[in-house]
Amino acid sequence: MKHLNFDLILSALERVLPVRKEPLGLHEPSFQGNEWQYVKECLDTGWVSSVGKYVDRFEAELAEYAGVKKAIATVNGTAALHICLKLAGVEAQDEVLVPTLTFVATCNALSYCNAIPHFVDSDETTLGVDPVKLRKYLEEKTEIKAGKCFNRETGNRISALVPMHAFGHPVDLDAILKLCQDFHIELIEDAAESLGSYYKGKHTGSIGRVSALSFNGNKIITTGGGGAILTQDESLGKLAKHLTTTAKTPHRWEFNHDQVGYNYRLPNINAALGCAQLEQMDRFLKTKRALTEKYKMMFQDVPGVRLFTEPKFAESNYWLNVLLLDEPSFENRDRLLELTQARGWLTRPAWKLMHHLPMFQTCPKMDLKQAENLEKRIVNLPSSTFLGANYV
Repeated sequence: MKHLNFDLILSALERVLPVRKEPLGLHEPSFQGNEWQYVKECLDTGWVSSVGKYVDRFEAELAEYAGVKKAIATVNGTAALHICLKLAGVEAQDEVLVPTLTFVATCNALSYCNAIPHFVDSDETTLGVDPVKLRKYLEEKTEIKAGKCFNRETGNRISALVPMHAFGHPVDLDAILKLCQDFHIELIEDAAESLGSYYKGKHTGSIGRVSALSFNGNKIITTGGGGAILTQDESLGKLAKHLTTTAKTPHRWEFNHDQVGYNYRLPNINAALGCAQLEQMDRFLKTKRALTEKYKMMFQDVPGVRLFTEPKFAESNYWLNVLLLDEPSFENRDRLLELTQARGWLTRPAWKLMHHLPMFQTCPKMDLKQAENLEKRIVNLPSSTFLGANYV
C-alpha cells in the first residue's frame, strides 16, 4: 500500500476553499432569492401547514423542470421512496435489488413495505449500479415464471430495482431499463441526490416508472426537509397524491378515507422555500460546475488521487464532489478525513455499505467487490453552491 502525499492534497484544497473561523460544511444551503418573501407571505396569511398555493406551485414547477407529467411533494425523500415502492407493486417478502453503496434511506423505505433488500454491486464509471455485472448475475440466479422474476435460491419474487444516482451522477439508465424489461422488474429511480442531473438529455427521475427526490437541508435545493415523487403516469401521480394525503376522499366536511393512507404531505411553508430555491437552479448548477472544474485543475497533478467526473453519457449536478483515492485503503482514507476535518473542512466518506449494517447482514447479495473497493477510496469534499461563485 502506498501512502498518500497528504501535504500535496491539503495544499490543493487550500487553493480552492476559503479560510473561515467556523467549520466549512459539506453542503450548506444558500438563500439569496425570494425565500424571505415567500415564507413571510405564509406567515402573514397563516397558510403554513398542509394546504396552500405554494404546494401546488412547487409541484407544477418541479414537474416542468424535471420533464415529468406529475410531481407530488412529500415530507421527505424517504417518504417519497416508500410510496414509490408501493405504487410499483412491491409487496411483503419481495426482494428489491438495491446498491449496497447507498444511503440507508433506500433500504429503510423498502423495509417499510416488509420487502427484502437484495444487494448489488457498483460500477466505478458511475458509482452506481453496474448493469453488465448485474445482468450476468440475474441470468445465473433467477428464473421467469408467469411473467415475474424469481430468485432460484430463496423462491422470492424480485419485483423492483432501485438504482441510486450517487452524489448526483446518473447511472447508465438505458442498460438498466433494458435489464428491467428483460427480467420483468420495475425500475424505481432513487434520484434523491440528482435534481439537475441529466442522462442523455433526459432529467434523472423521468425514466423509471416512479422516482424519488430529496430536498433535505444539504441537497442542491432545500425545503428544510422534503421530497417528491416523480412519474410520467398521470394515474399513478393521482394515486400518489391520494396516498400521501391520508387517502382522504374529497368532501366539504366529512372525513372519509378509502384505504390506509400516509400523512406525508409537504407543508405550504416548506413548499414556499422550495419555490424560491427552484428559481435559482440555473445559478446553483453553474457555480457547482465551476467549483468542480477548479477542484479538477488543482488535483490534476497530485499523485495517488483524482477528482471523479461525470460519465460521458451524463450531465451531473455535482451535488457532492468526490475525491477518489487510486488505491483502496481505509487507513489512507481515514487519515485524509482526519487531516481535513482538523482544518475545519467537513469532508466525509461514503456511507457504510448496506450489507455491513446489522439489520441487513443476512440479506441476499451478489459479489460486491467493486463497492467494497470504492468504500475505501471515496472522500466527499465541500461542495456548497457559494464555493464556486468566485470561479464562474
